[in-house]
Amino acid sequence: MLPGFASYIIVSLTISIPGMILGETFTLLPGNRMKAPTISWGVMLQDAQTLQTVSQLPWLLWPVAFVVTAVLMFNFLGDGLRDAADPYVT
Repeated sequence: MLPGFASYIIVSLTISIPGMILGETFTLLPGNRMKAPTISWGVMLQDAQTLQTVSQLPWLLWPVAFVVTAVLMFNFLGDGLRDAADPYVT
């Protein structure tokens, strides 16, 4: 049974990782839990929440590029692994 479900397990695992990344990032945006010495994309984006701050300090948006890249990377990785595990499904 496991070979039949392998592609679905791979897709489930690789889609859950971007979900965890986005959940951690957007949960920490309001600044409720962690503060500045902690390294996290959500903590790094706390300073870039106002349009006035972003217009004066646009480099504060760099973590957004890394979050988007990481999420897309895991989605494409999962898609590629699913195609490699089950090449007959289109």
